[in-house]
Amino acid sequence: MKKLKLMLVIATSFLATSLMAQDKKTQETKQAPAASYVCPMHADVTATKGGKCSKCGMALKEVKKAKATFVCPMHADITSDKAGKCSKCGMALKEVKATH
Repeated sequence: MKKLKLMLVIATSFLATSLMAQDKKTQETKQAPAASYVCPMHADVTATKGGKCSKCGMALKEVKKAKATFVCPMHADITSDKAGKCSKCGMALKEVKATH
């Protein structure tokens, strides 16, 4: 009986911790400012000011606020105003929402 109670307490603690971590991540995502800089090799690494990529150490490139509505998921410097493929890797460009 003690083992069952112990397992129940551990499972409840794990579940509560997981739920709180997800809520915090969701809140951070909603409150995050728009990125002005991005790594040319890792489009998921962004920042609001210049610096270096945390994955590869390359200098972050400034994202130009142009009319581009499509961007390569792997090469954030490859943008277009219409759908197409990345000139570096051939992946389909993904549509992004304009933030003016």
